[in-house]
Amino acid sequence: METLINLLRRSHCSLVVRDTAGRITTYNKQGVRDLDDLLYRHPARLQDAEVADKVIGKAAAGMMVKGGVRKAYAEVMSRQALPLFDQARVDYSYGKLVDHIIIAAGDNRCPLEQIVAHCHTADEVVETLRQHFKEMKQKS
Repeated sequence: METLINLLRRSHCSLVVRDTAGRITTYNKQGVRDLDDLLYRHPARLQDAEVADKVIGKAAAGMMVKGGVRKAYAEVMSRQALPLFDQARVDYSYGKLVDHIIIAAGDNRCPLEQIVAHCHTADEVVETLRQHFKEMKQKS
């Protein structure tokens, strides 16, 4: 995991994934876009993977659990993510634990964390996000 954390910090990427074959890949999209792509287009990459992420809130944690991630590290992790990781027995660690993820542009809570606030399971989180993304796509 140290290798992933060091790469996360050194390369200034947003996400690092080591799959079961030992391949390490870095990602740079904001929010959960890379996790969404992995979950639906390359699900094998997440199954039993180790990940290091800049920020893990409840939305990202739900996607990681749904994808079968085995180990997760975040520079900043929301307390809202912990129950999902605990339920799935994901081994997690963090640099800083916060009550809520705050968006970089201000002091508001992350919109995705608010959207999934009512969810209790990773399946609920992912379904809620899928519906939200679908609605957003229809509006644009």
